[in-house]
Amino acid sequence: MNINLQAQGIWEGHGQSELSYYIFGAAASEVEVDILTGEVTLRRVDIAYDNGRSLNPAIDIGQCEGAFMMGIGHWLRENVEYDVKTGAHKSANVFKYHPPCGKDVPTEWNIELIERDWEKGIMSSKASGEPPLVLATSAAMAVRSAVASARRDAGNNEFFVMNAPLTPEIIQEACGTKDSELRF
Repeated sequence: MNINLQAQGIWEGHGQSELSYYIFGAAASEVEVDILTGEVTLRRVDIAYDNGRSLNPAIDIGQCEGAFMMGIGHWLRENVEYDVKTGAHKSANVFKYHPPCGKDVPTEWNIELIERDWEKGIMSSKASGEPPLVLATSAAMAVRSAVASARRDAGNNEFFVMNAPLTPEIIQEACGTKDSELRF
């Protein structure tokens, strides 16, 4: 039995594409930050994601998870460094470059696909791959909030800057933990 399992479309036009559309999503992240080491644990992530009418929910959820983890790499792990004088890539090996790994996956992860019909696209579907990448911003903001709380607990209410990626070293420094405060 030969069944065509693909769908395709071609749009030819000028200016704003008839097929352009907006994708909506929201995410909330709960993190645990070790103020001594700067390590982050994603305790819980909740995502609501508009993908039109899903052609395959398992694939769309997997794409959403993958894109979110790419965002976690961008915000919390992947610090790319270059030598200022030579332009050489200083983080081109596993000792200096840290992509997200298994321990970076949220302990509890809830993803809800918001399905609704809309008049465009193939069978009312929308993209499910890269757009959820930006939802990882919720984890970065949760880390910043946790660091601000640690600073307040230590009596430091001053404004502070945290540049991405929020690596353990940057988080530890932002927390302002002093060696004299550590109990061994």
